[in-house]
Amino acid sequence: MISDNLLTIDSGGRIHVAMYIERVPNRNSPPAVLLRESYRLDGKVKKRTIANLSDWDDARIEQFRAFLKGGTVGGAPQDAFEITRSRPHGHVAAVLGCLRRLGLHSMISRSRCRERDIIVALIVARIIDPRSKLATVRAMRKETLSSSLGELLELEDLDEDEVYEAMDWLAPHQDKIEKALAKRHLEEGTLVLYDLSSTWYEGHTCPLATRGYSRDGKKGNPQINFGLMCDRDGRPVAVEVFEGNTADPVTVAKQVEKLRKRFNLNSVVLVGDRGMLTSARIREDLQAIEALDWISALRIEQIRKLVDVGSLQLSLFDQQDLAEFRDPAFPGERLVACRNPLLIQERGRKRNELLAATEKLLDKIKAATERKSRPLRGKVAIARRVEREANKRKMAKHFEFEITDTSFSFRRMQEKIDEEARLDGIYVIRTSVPEQTLSATQSVEAYKSLSTVERAFRSIKTVDLKVRPIHHRLEDRVRCHIFLCMLAYYVEWHMRRDLAPILFDDDRQAAKAQRHSVVAPAERSVSARSKARTKKTKDDFPVHSFRTLLTDLGSIVRNTCTPNVSSAPAFEKTTRPTPLQQRALDLLRVKLAP
Repeated sequence: MISDNLLTIDSGGRIHVAMYIERVPNRNSPPAVLLRESYRLDGKVKKRTIANLSDWDDARIEQFRAFLKGGTVGGAPQDAFEITRSRPHGHVAAVLGCLRRLGLHSMISRSRCRERDIIVALIVARIIDPRSKLATVRAMRKETLSSSLGELLELEDLDEDEVYEAMDWLAPHQDKIEKALAKRHLEEGTLVLYDLSSTWYEGHTCPLATRGYSRDGKKGNPQINFGLMCDRDGRPVAVEVFEGNTADPVTVAKQVEKLRKRFNLNSVVLVGDRGMLTSARIREDLQAIEALDWISALRIEQIRKLVDVGSLQLSLFDQQDLAEFRDPAFPGERLVACRNPLLIQERGRKRNELLAATEKLLDKIKAATERKSRPLRGKVAIARRVEREANKRKMAKHFEFEITDTSFSFRRMQEKIDEEARLDGIYVIRTSVPEQTLSATQSVEAYKSLSTVERAFRSIKTVDLKVRPIHHRLEDRVRCHIFLCMLAYYVEWHMRRDLAPILFDDDRQAAKAQRHSVVAPAERSVSARSKARTKKTKDDFPVHSFRTLLTDLGSIVRNTCTPNVSSAPAFEKTTRPTPLQQRALDLLRVKLAP
């Protein structure tokens, strides 16, 4: 059986009407004349209205009715209408529907306005197809649209200046939106995850872009730092942008102020990594604040001191992988030592590889001092080259060098290497949270949940939302750009959670249940491993990544159909979803308009 949007035609040429005209009584007014479509869903026949033909005269209605019953107006039945335009629609409907279900549009502005629609469009566009602002505008304009986004939000006449004006409009609303998110997802006594990342800037005009440490290895460009605050599940709540040369610990005080004064939270547990919540930050920014607790970790130098003074005895790990203890150097804090056997193997393997690679470089220097033609000479020149090569992999501390004006030799300091290896796989969590509130296991689990913030950075910076390149010249617009990416990740976070049954993504709770110890590395759940192996869901649907599922949904299009009937109006017809697409829409609780 061959189908199109209007008719179903079997192999014998018989026509089964899928669309029909219905007259609906209208009390004291003339009846409404409606063009309707019937279809079958879950074994039941349903109908929906396609167009209102009440203003047509009777002759036109009867002509169109005859056409729907099998007339050959304009040629063969399959040529009875033309599709004059198609717009990819399913992915837009899914993301926009999820955004509205979350009430994010109301957080941006309670009443609808053009600025709000533009901001919503920028968030949705960042998820479905991250591009520059200029390319996003082009994709929404009527003449050059590449999806139904501009049409749905009535932005088909949008221009670039309006986008920048809307970003300027959003900037003072950031505080209000973050307060609304914090009110929804944070409460007294809750865990708050915080971490800092960086991205590079294209250009030299923004005051925020300065020379600083690049976490992405992009050393030639000025950097911009941004700190992300999330709830205990990794859901983003607030973001703040800093100059590129701002050190991680310096940003902590502003986050504490935000939690206490802006979000009105008197009791929270701030979770940050060892480079963020240093001893100095804890002492100066956290300890003096009542009801503010923290969870962090010790640096390797601090762990080594605890071992040397006997507070941390390695024999504790003979029968267990986790042990709680205290030390006078950390008054009022609980220390939880963990030992991960797999981490021991990994660090040992990596150290041996780095040592071997460093020895190769040093052998070249030694060969340069021994060659017959133009040998390397001079104690200072040799030492300078040794320092440069040995520090490439930060292994100089494990070698002893002997340098003269005419020779160079080296050897491994195996005693120091063995001493360092003793602490492989060991990390120590530090926390001020009482044991009655969080056990040792729960404290370790809370610290390891920082991985969800790292996952957010990975999504924002690379695979999904692609925050860079950043070209905005004004400081507030750079801040707004980062904020838009955070809001986009907020929507994506919820979409991923809802769509987990048909994505390769693992369910976090299922993965947690799979782990036999909180110290052990995270393992994928049974269901996730099954999906990865078979490439099928338990409902026998193909498994998608988040990005490929959006591409699949994008194949649901809105068609403008023009009948080949004199004076008949054009109408819109949306592609009927495949079973997998319908499953995705059901999981997101999104309904497509006919």
